[in-house]
Order: sequence, then C-alpha cells, then structure tokens
Amino acid sequence: MAVVSESVRQAQAAAVARRIFATLSTKWALTVIEAIGTRERRFAELHRSVEGISYKMLTQTLRGLEADGIVARYDHHSASPRVDYSLTAAGIDLLTTVHELCGWSRTHLESLLAAHPTADPR
Repeated sequence: MAVVSESVRQAQAAAVARRIFATLSTKWALTVIEAIGTRERRFAELHRSVEGISYKMLTQTLRGLEADGIVARYDHHSASPRVDYSLTAAGIDLLTTVHELCGWSRTHLESLLAAHPTADPR
C-alpha cells in the first residue's frame, strides 16, 4: 500500500472541502439536511417538511448530498416502492457543526448586524 504524502493529503482535503462547500451553498441543501435530522425520512415526508421545494429540486439536492457522502439512500426493493433517506455519520457531524454555527451567529448577532446594517434579514 502506497503512503500518501502530507501535501497530497492536504490537497485532497482542500478539494473535498471545496466540493462539499459547493453542495452546501445551494439553496436547499442545509434545509434538507435539517429536515432529515437524525432519523430516516421518506421522500414524500421530506417534500412535505421542506416548504417551497419542488420534487425535482428535492431529488437533485438528495442526489448531490448522497454523492458527497452526507446522505444515505436505502431502497427497500419492495412491491410498493419505498426509499428512505438518512444522514451518514459525516452528515450527522455536519448537522452538529451547522447547529454550532447557528449558535455562534446568535451569540454574535448584534456585532454581525452592526457590521452589515443594510443586510436583508430574510
């Protein structure tokens, strides 16, 4: 087995981070991650819980999150089609990180608003 140099590992980590950040910066990714949470969710259940998302966008978002290893898809292969989605271990860690970032923004809300007073709160 070949040993990977530290500089190669750093380049790999940077490339993965850029790919994940690109996925997370889409309109729906964080909302879908939050909707899945820590349990399995069916597609229709997710669609109902993410207000305003189309079936097409939910499908695309789930596929992107699955491709990045954040969401796991489980097809039950039953007579009545049933597919469940859940967060992978990496996805659960990411959800925790997102919650921590939200806590950070609440902690520093006043100074963040003061730094950018014209920002639209929506």
